[in-house]
Amino acid sequence: MRSLFSTVTKKVVIGYLVVVLFSLFAVGYALSSLHQQTRDAEYLVNVKFRTFELARDLQQNLLAQENIEKQLLILRDPALSELRVNRCKEFLRYSLVINQPPFLEQFTNLVSAVNEYRQANNKLTEALSIDNWSLAQQLSMESTVPLRVQLLNFLAEFRQHQQQTINIGLADLSEHTDRAFQMTALLSFLGVLLSAPVSLTVIVSIHRSVKELKKATESISAGRFDHHPKLTGDDEFSQLASDFVHMGQKLSELEQLNLDANPLTQLPGNLAIDREVEQRIRGCIPFSHLYIDLDNFKVYSDRYGYNAGSDVIAKIGELLKQVVGKHGSSTDLVGHIGGDDYVIICDLDAGELMAQEIIAGFNDIVPSFYSAEDRDGGSFVGVDRYGVKRTFPLMTISIAVIPSDHYEYPSRLAISQDCARVKEYLKVQDGSNYRVERRK
Repeated sequence: MRSLFSTVTKKVVIGYLVVVLFSLFAVGYALSSLHQQTRDAEYLVNVKFRTFELARDLQQNLLAQENIEKQLLILRDPALSELRVNRCKEFLRYSLVINQPPFLEQFTNLVSAVNEYRQANNKLTEALSIDNWSLAQQLSMESTVPLRVQLLNFLAEFRQHQQQTINIGLADLSEHTDRAFQMTALLSFLGVLLSAPVSLTVIVSIHRSVKELKKATESISAGRFDHHPKLTGDDEFSQLASDFVHMGQKLSELEQLNLDANPLTQLPGNLAIDREVEQRIRGCIPFSHLYIDLDNFKVYSDRYGYNAGSDVIAKIGELLKQVVGKHGSSTDLVGHIGGDDYVIICDLDAGELMAQEIIAGFNDIVPSFYSAEDRDGGSFVGVDRYGVKRTFPLMTISIAVIPSDHYEYPSRLAISQDCARVKEYLKVQDGSNYRVERRK
């Protein structure tokens, strides 16, 4: 089974490398094509399109100058003269642009004609500025009009040629895009096609294992934790099957612990407590064992009822969890043996501090359990377990703290016996008390 799985692993690796290799070729080719297309598109947009627009703007400006110049020479209106000056300034800006890269190489044949037209236009402007209309008329007919016509014809041809260039460039971009897409798709398809046999081999190889593991999953989901997948060998699937078996065992243990938990406080019960103590003893981990017991709880329940007693049990459980959460560690255990008896397993040095905090917290909340009359009196009349009527003080709490280093060879039985002995001693004391058993 190891050689078979090793062969499957090699096939998976080979198939993966084939897919990766062709994918890298496809991605590399696609990126290279995309980079080239981006450069071509930028050239079209930033040079060809911009040149085309600049030629159009020059053409429109010249036509506007022609129209204004004709009206000005006829009407001789100063407002038209100002408008003509604005158009000339606009033409000057355009002429400066075409003399800069990258437009200079596009307008090489136009630069000299533009400069010649500007010089003639400047002479016309000087004549108009001194109202020499006859000279202006002569300059317009002999210089500016012919040069303008020449520029307009050149710009018309230039725009037509530029439009053809742009169309060809766009067609080339589209063709390059289609070719890049086809080549990328082909490389990707080849990678998938060549890896398909490997994938089929792997699917066939693991089908039975997956089917068996699925049965194990369904069995565990149904609560049958003793299912053993029928897989042998030392491959990953067999290891997974073994993990399923261990998981079933753990879930079975957790189910028992959950059933063992106290339904009122949801705290772990005797099974979890005994297990924690045994683990610490076997691991030689020093710990403190706190046995917590409420005094006069039974007569409280008799007086205030079952629900009130249950509420006290739950609130004490919350108090213990709060104290352990504040002063303990994540490995500490808060357990509920049953009734009004609790257990805390914590670090060795934390036992006495926790006992003090529990008593302080209990003394703060215990008055809230009683009526105002009983609380003010500090006691009430009830019947003890022997049926004798007598006066009882308010509830108190007794905590026996048993450090594991108290014993040369600690055991659950010895700890339990000492807890019972210390608890009996504390119960005859007044108020809430704790005692740390320090005697060896």
